[in-house]
Amino acid sequence: MSSLVRKMKPKLKLKLVHQMNLAFGLSLLFVLSVTGVMIHFVLMDHFIGKEQEDLQTLGATLTASMGHLPITALNAVNTEAATALPVQYTAASTGVQAIVTDQLGNVVSGTLPAAEGQATAIPGTILTQAGSLQNLWDGSDRRYLVQVNALPQGKLTLLTPVSKIKAIEQALLKRLILVFAAGGAMMFLLSLFITKKLIEPLLSLREELKKVKKRRFSEVKLIRAGGEMGSVAQTVFEMAGELERFSRVQKQFFQNASHELKSPLMSISGYAEGIRDGIFEGEGVRKGLDIILSESGRLRDLVTEMTLLAKLDSEEDIFRPVECSLSELLTEAVERINPLLVSRNLLLQTEISGGSELSLYADRDKLLQALLNVLSNASRYANKHINIRAAEMKGLLTLSVTDDGPGIPQSLLPGLFHRFVKGKDGESGLGLAISRAIVERCGGTVTAENSLQGGAILTFEFPAA
Repeated sequence: MSSLVRKMKPKLKLKLVHQMNLAFGLSLLFVLSVTGVMIHFVLMDHFIGKEQEDLQTLGATLTASMGHLPITALNAVNTEAATALPVQYTAASTGVQAIVTDQLGNVVSGTLPAAEGQATAIPGTILTQAGSLQNLWDGSDRRYLVQVNALPQGKLTLLTPVSKIKAIEQALLKRLILVFAAGGAMMFLLSLFITKKLIEPLLSLREELKKVKKRRFSEVKLIRAGGEMGSVAQTVFEMAGELERFSRVQKQFFQNASHELKSPLMSISGYAEGIRDGIFEGEGVRKGLDIILSESGRLRDLVTEMTLLAKLDSEEDIFRPVECSLSELLTEAVERINPLLVSRNLLLQTEISGGSELSLYADRDKLLQALLNVLSNASRYANKHINIRAAEMKGLLTLSVTDDGPGIPQSLLPGLFHRFVKGKDGESGLGLAISRAIVERCGGTVTAENSLQGGAILTFEFPAA
């Protein structure tokens, strides 16, 4: 039974478009209901207030016209007070009745209304029941609006039933409700149309995300939409492109890594088997052991670089930025690379605009390694000169390393800083990839281009400290 319930649960979930339409419909119903209730009370207050004003006007007019009549003549007054009024009266007041009482409270003219629960009215010209008129005078009888005017002969009581006012108000309210219902229906239909237009890009984006889930990155399309939805669609499209590039790079990485690791391993394995089987003798054994040691060192360096690159990509705690002086950093880098420069008879010149004042936040040791990788790469291809220039412009520290070598082949420029991308005389193909990873962790960027005079230019940019 529980498994059946779990299977049915997804079917009970409403789609987003239905949820939005339901939410809008309920909100619209709530707003219209509250508006209807408010209009009901506003109309009632308006009609009752207007009726009270009309009763006061009618009472004042009747009092003025009846004040000079003797008590015996008052029983001839028409009980429908509106017919005795010389001015036009509102439609709601056509049911106004007048009751005239003498000083003792006897009904001289008019008819007492029936008490609550009583079907017939008490006939006029009889002694009043004190409770009935008293309820009208003090407003206890909620069925009527009452206006009391004093006469020399007694009192003039005007009353009109509230039910007639309610009937007029309800008739008007029904018409307003019909108008509201028609308007609400039109708004709901419009909301269905608008919701569909808003949801369509989201549904399309869901399909593209399904492609991302299935790793079909190259098939992801850019969904055209406006506002925040367009921004999300653009981000998803760019993410898919980046994932596609990352997936391709990962495949190339494993292919290149296996190739780079296989070469020294084959050399080590071949010479070790040859020594074991007695193929090499005397000086050949020593030469084989030297090759094994050399290839083992190369293999160790390759694994170390691969491990460092993996840590730079994934671990946060190995990177500890501090404020570094750029001039001191360059001085140490030049000192460390100097033996290689001397062995290759190269001249390195350093030019720093701003001197020792230039500084940046970085992990000093790792940034030093990045500079050494770049200088080592430049010394490998330079003919005679390597130039280092550093300056601060618009809050950025710019550091460029230029050599006078043959330059970078155009085919290598787009992926120069990717893993295992190396030139003709390159070693592991990881040095520039490590440099880029370190520079980016320092918040900077590194680019490569060819100089118009020949040679390569590698440019670093960092935020100034």
